Amino acid sequence: MTLLWILCGVLGGALLIRLFVWFNNSCLKLTRRKIKIDGAPKLKIVHLSDLHGKRFGRRNSRLIKKVMKEKPDFIAVTGDIIHLYTPGNKEVALEAVSSLKEVAPLLYIAGNHEMRNKGYRLFRKEVAEAGGIVLDDCAVEICGITVVGLNGASLRNDKIEKITPSVSPKILLAHEPQFFIKYAAAGYDLILCGHAHGGQWRIPFTKIGLFAPGQGKFPKYTAGVHENGKSKMIISRGLGNSEFPLRLFNRPEIITIEIN
Repeated sequence: MTLLWILCGVLGGALLIRLFVWFNNSCLKLTRRKIKIDGAPKLKIVHLSDLHGKRFGRRNSRLIKKVMKEKPDFIAVTGDIIHLYTPGNKEVALEAVSSLKEVAPLLYIAGNHEMRNKGYRLFRKEVAEAGGIVLDDCAVEICGITVVGLNGASLRNDKIEKITPSVSPKILLAHEPQFFIKYAAAGYDLILCGHAHGGQWRIPFTKIGLFAPGQGKFPKYTAGVHENGKSKMIISRGLGNSEFPLRLFNRPEIITIEIN
């Protein structure tokens, strides 16, 4: 009898651990942000980042359903929708683009995983063919506001100064948040970023993440809203995982941004 109770306890504990891991890595969290931008029209944007080829339900049905309920004016995808080191996930990413663009216009920029891919030019073409609007160091006028997409490689040659239009207000889609000072200096009202994965493991009941690429341990920019002068940066904690396969206290995030 004692052995049976021990066995039940072990199985129950294993089930709870499995449920905890699933909750942290596959249960989507919706975060809503309200932002005031002088001169901007009233807009609703859904911000997604760092899918890394992950599926939430068959054909990403759970992700699509949640985005659809938000009824956005457009969807901003800030990079790393593929995972460079996992075969076959490109199809998942393109499938997601194809479904999401049926909900609202989808603006896409490349992250470091796309940029490291030798087939990036082909992938960029495939995203466009799937219905995404690819912003590769260029701007688009959408819903009455200017949105600029920054190619990650351009951060390292200060191309941001060349591609930034003089119009105002304007939104920047950029993958890496640690360059916030550069983005703000270029005069953007709102910057949307990803890349940091929320610090991967977050200390419970705090806003502290443990590690982010490009920032190291206890990074400054992992999630939430950050301000520098008139510029505001919103960081997505992302949807999928990169080389480190596990999130803790850091659920996959969809962000809805209401402007004005």
